[in-house]
Amino acid sequence: MKSSRRDFMKNVGLGVAGLGLGTAAANGGFSHSAGKGESDKLLLRDPSHPKPAPVGYDRLPLEWYKNTVKRLKEKAAAQGVQAIVLEDSWNTTYFTGNMMTKTERPTWVVFPVDSEAIFWWTPGLDNEIVKTWWCTDMDYYYDFHHAAGGFPDQGKVVKGNPVDLFEWFMDGLKKKGLGEKVLGFDSEFVPSKMKKLQKMLPKAKVVDISSTCLKMRIVKTPEEIALTQRSMDYFSKIHAFGRDYLLERGTDATDFEIAKACEEWGMNLIMQDIKRDGRPHNAVGIDVGIGCRTGRGTAYPHPNQFHHNKVKRGDSLQIAGVVKIGGYGGECYRYYQIEPWDAHRQKVWETVTESIRIQERESKAGVPCNDVAFKVHAYQVSRGKDIQKLLYQRVGHGEGMEGHQPPYIALGNTEILEEGMTFSVEPGLFDPEHGFGYNPSDSCLVAKEKGILQSSVPLSKEWMILKL
Repeated sequence: MKSSRRDFMKNVGLGVAGLGLGTAAANGGFSHSAGKGESDKLLLRDPSHPKPAPVGYDRLPLEWYKNTVKRLKEKAAAQGVQAIVLEDSWNTTYFTGNMMTKTERPTWVVFPVDSEAIFWWTPGLDNEIVKTWWCTDMDYYYDFHHAAGGFPDQGKVVKGNPVDLFEWFMDGLKKKGLGEKVLGFDSEFVPSKMKKLQKMLPKAKVVDISSTCLKMRIVKTPEEIALTQRSMDYFSKIHAFGRDYLLERGTDATDFEIAKACEEWGMNLIMQDIKRDGRPHNAVGIDVGIGCRTGRGTAYPHPNQFHHNKVKRGDSLQIAGVVKIGGYGGECYRYYQIEPWDAHRQKVWETVTESIRIQERESKAGVPCNDVAFKVHAYQVSRGKDIQKLLYQRVGHGEGMEGHQPPYIALGNTEILEEGMTFSVEPGLFDPEHGFGYNPSDSCLVAKEKGILQSSVPLSKEWMILKL
């Protein structure tokens, strides 16, 4: 019987002992003291990787957000906009840096173009989160649904007479002297919404700035890229831990166990480097979401069954997920094959691996998205009909704070790649007939000459073809 999960976690020093990633990552290298396994020594840092954000730079500073809003104002003013209105929660987070919990409760943020003010209209439960960050003034409704005059926090308990919150916001704009301005909204108006605006603010004009906001989110600044690289450095070490764990626990483990062990270890690895005091606005945007599936569950791009299966010899296995710090990071999946394997699986594995390299080589500035997709798919199809029938999905999606974002590496997308864009890397192949699949991913940063895979996890048989 191999060691228990508890023994293994103890042996690798869960949470504290000798991990040292912060100092190593800040110096552009890796510590090899993550545990008794050897996988950490196999990580291959690409010399073209951007320099990661150092420990202590755990989120973008307020000054970055203020400068980003200045850029947005310049772009919006060129469209005649006098006041910017953000209501999309991802735009609110991106441009203000206030990482509020996203629910059904609407929030509006307004930036008059000709002043430094920032005005908020929010639900009451976010009052302290708003006031303690970047705020000139705010108004609030108690909660969703809001009853007119109902503020239990002020001793006013009333019921009925629900408030139309969009009309409440329009009235707020009027009180701020913005009711006759050209308003740049970050979302397209449906007819019913436009009707309300025309009723409440008949002299206001509306300009759609949604594409401007999205484009700014898509093309990352050096500061965003540095935080992403730091996340991917942590993620690489989490994969090394996961590989060691798989080799140590072998067929005694379930995919569920592997996922939870990686997630727990990874969170402790990251949090020992995060400066925090329990107050809002620090230790924000942190996500360590790790999944694992083995056997038949790997044969589907988006399986819907729960993964709680014993690791078996001869099975494919995937360790995957997303890691973020300060809202920035990306995906990193690796596709394992437990020996023995046959010629068909070897061909599929080799096709997936070369497809990744094609996407990496072709993801350079100035290239249309569909050119990258075409070259990957053309190669896959050239490998024969036995490979062709395993094609189920596009090559990749834009990667942002929200996860999937435009543009997409797909045959129908003619958008042009620009430096600073980041993408998933997912030219996977799936074989339901034989009960296996190989599904990769990474964070691919678009650069001048080629794409840069931001993890240090190898794409080699040594790393992914394992004997238990």
